[in-house]
Amino acid sequence: MTTSPRTDVMKIALAQLNPTVGDIEGNKARITDAYREAAEAGADLMVCPELIVSGYPPEDLILRPAYAAACRAAVEALAPLTKDGPALILNSPWPVTGEEDPRPYNAVVLCAEGKIAHTRYKEKLPNYGVFDEPRTFRPGDGIESGVYDLNGLKLGLLVCEDMWFPETAARLAEAGADIFIAPHGSPFRMRGPARRMAQATARVAETGKPLIFVNQVGGQDELVFDGGAFIVQPGGEVLRAPQFTEGVVLTEWARAGAGWQCTSGPSARWLDGDGLMYEALVTGTRDYVHKSGFSQVILGLSGGIDSAMVAAICVDALGPENVRCVMMPSRYTSRESLEDAAACAERLGVPYETVGIERGVAAFDEMLSDSFAGRAPDVTEENIQSRLRGGILMAMSNKFGALLMTTGNKSEMAVGYATLYGDMNGAYNPLKDVYKTKVFTLARWRNEHRPQDGLGPDGLVIPERIITKPPTAELREDQKDEDSLPPYEVLDAILEGLVEDEASVNEIAERGHDPALVRRIQHLLYLAEYKRNQAPPGPKVTHRNFGRDRRYPIINKWRER
Repeated sequence: MTTSPRTDVMKIALAQLNPTVGDIEGNKARITDAYREAAEAGADLMVCPELIVSGYPPEDLILRPAYAAACRAAVEALAPLTKDGPALILNSPWPVTGEEDPRPYNAVVLCAEGKIAHTRYKEKLPNYGVFDEPRTFRPGDGIESGVYDLNGLKLGLLVCEDMWFPETAARLAEAGADIFIAPHGSPFRMRGPARRMAQATARVAETGKPLIFVNQVGGQDELVFDGGAFIVQPGGEVLRAPQFTEGVVLTEWARAGAGWQCTSGPSARWLDGDGLMYEALVTGTRDYVHKSGFSQVILGLSGGIDSAMVAAICVDALGPENVRCVMMPSRYTSRESLEDAAACAERLGVPYETVGIERGVAAFDEMLSDSFAGRAPDVTEENIQSRLRGGILMAMSNKFGALLMTTGNKSEMAVGYATLYGDMNGAYNPLKDVYKTKVFTLARWRNEHRPQDGLGPDGLVIPERIITKPPTAELREDQKDEDSLPPYEVLDAILEGLVEDEASVNEIAERGHDPALVRRIQHLLYLAEYKRNQAPPGPKVTHRNFGRDRRYPIINKWRER
C-alpha cells in the first residue's frame, strides 16, 4: 500500500463505457475521451468497467498470447495520461512472462503520476451460467492487499465476482480500505440489477465501508450490459447512474469522521418490468448490428405479433429509415394479415414491399412432383413455403447489404416450432430469449411508451388486431398455433419450469399441469436441440437463455418419466 498527501475531499468519475471485444485501439480511444472529460470536470480519479481494454467477454481470444500482450501494452500506453491529471483505474488481461501457466490474470490496474502504480488480480473466477473464466484466466492468490492510498483515501479494489464474497471485502477492510471500488462486466438479466444491489449492500453492511459499482454498457454477441453504476453508502442510501447509457458520471466525496461519504452523486430513476426488458432488447440489437459493421436490417413482416415486435425493436434501435420490411404472401395469407402488416409498417414509418411466393411454391411442386408422387401433402409443403421466404430474405440481404433479422420467440425455439433454413434464416434474433406471452406484454408496453433514446415514433405502433388475433403461421388453411401446441399461457409456464428452474416433471405437475403434457413438452424441448444449435444469436434477458447459459447435448435419449 502506497502513501500520498492526505486530502479530505475527492472527486471520482464513474466511466460507464461500451467497449468492443478485440478493438483494443478503439477501446483505448474511448477510455482516453472519457478520461479527458473527467479531467475537465475536475476529477481526482476515474474508474472504468471490468476488462474495458479487451472488451468483455473476450473468451478464447485471451488464450492467444499476442492478444493478451496487446491488452497489457495498451494499459502501459494509457498510464502516461495520468502524469498531470486524475488517477485512472483500468481492468485488463494481464499476462506474466516466465510462469508455467499460460493463462493471463484478470487485473485491475491503477495508474497515477504517469505510471502503473498498483495492480490486483481477480481472485474469484465465475464458472456458471454464461461465465467460464477459469478456462481463460488464472485466479489471483490474494497475497497482495488490493488497497491503494490515493491522497489519503484508501481504495479497496474488488473485481466483479470478488464483490460477491464476504471474505474478500473483509480482508480489504482489515487492510485499511476506506472505500470499495468494484469494476464489473455484469451481463443483463431481468433479475440481475436487484441481485447485484443485494450483494453490494451486504458488503457495505458487513464492513461499514461505502462501495462504488461501475459496469460495462452495451451489447456483445448474446450478452447485454446495462451499465447502472451505483454507490451504496454506509447508512444504506443508494445513488444510481442511468441504465443503458454510455457516459461519465462525476461523484464528490468527503471525509466524515473516521470514514468517507458521497456528498454528491447521480440520482437516476431505474427502469423496471417490461420497460427494462425492452430497453435491453433495443440495446443488444443496436450494438450487434453496428458492431458487426452494418447500418441497415431487413426482416419479413407477416402481420403477426413476433415480426411486428422485431420491427419495432429494430426501428427504436436503428431508426425507421434503416429497417426494411417485406411481406411475402401465399395462398394461405389472410386479408387481415396483409392489412395488419401494411398498417404496422406505416405506423413505424419503415420501407415496406410485397414479394409473393406462389410462383416459387408452384415451381417446387413441379420439380418434386415425381419424387413425391402418391404421397399426401404434409409438413414438407409447409416448410417449403417457409424456406422460400427465408431464401427471398437472404437474397435481399445479400443484394442490399442489410443484416437479416429473424423473428422467432423463445417458446417456439424451445419446442422446435420453427423451420431450419426458413424462418430461422438470419444473423440475429431480438426475440430469441423472450417467451411468447411476454412478447404480447412488451407490445402493449411499446404502444404506451417510447424507450429512452428510441428512434421510433411515439404512440400506437403495433395495431391492436395484431395483438389480439390468434397466433398462426398461415402455412395451411385455417391453421392456428394451438392446433399443435397448448395455449401459450400453459406452454410458457411449463417451459419456464423446465428451462429457467430446471424443475422435474413432477414438480411442474404439482404446479397444476397435466403430467402427460409436461412430458410431451419436455420431449419437444430435447428434440429441438439440433435446431437451437443452428439458430442465430439474440440478446439474453432471462435467467437461462438458449446459448451460453444452457448447454445440452444435441443427441439426448434421456427422458424423465
